[in-house]
Amino acid sequence: MAKYKISGVWKDTKGVITHYAFHTVGEQSTSRAEKTSKPDAIKIVGNPFNEAITWIWDYQTSIWKNGEKVEVVAGTYLRSNRDNKVTDNLAHLIDYDWIK
Repeated sequence: MAKYKISGVWKDTKGVITHYAFHTVGEQSTSRAEKTSKPDAIKIVGNPFNEAITWIWDYQTSIWKNGEKVEVVAGTYLRSNRDNKVTDNLAHLIDYDWIK
């Protein structure tokens, strides 16, 4: 089973997510972010042998924290666990638009 963390997003001019920052989780480390297109992200997370969670930067403690499980909805988009926490919602992760 492959494990992934999603730390941020890229959005188009209308605010729609187009790419995700995917990190591969190893036994002793987590990879740097890889810009992954929305269709590819859906394929990765939709694979039943993979799992993904949000990865949230905690500004108070200056460390990354694991967030919520991410799932594919209706084969068209990703969604984190709906628990009413805005901070771990995919749309509220770090906006990496400044990185091309």
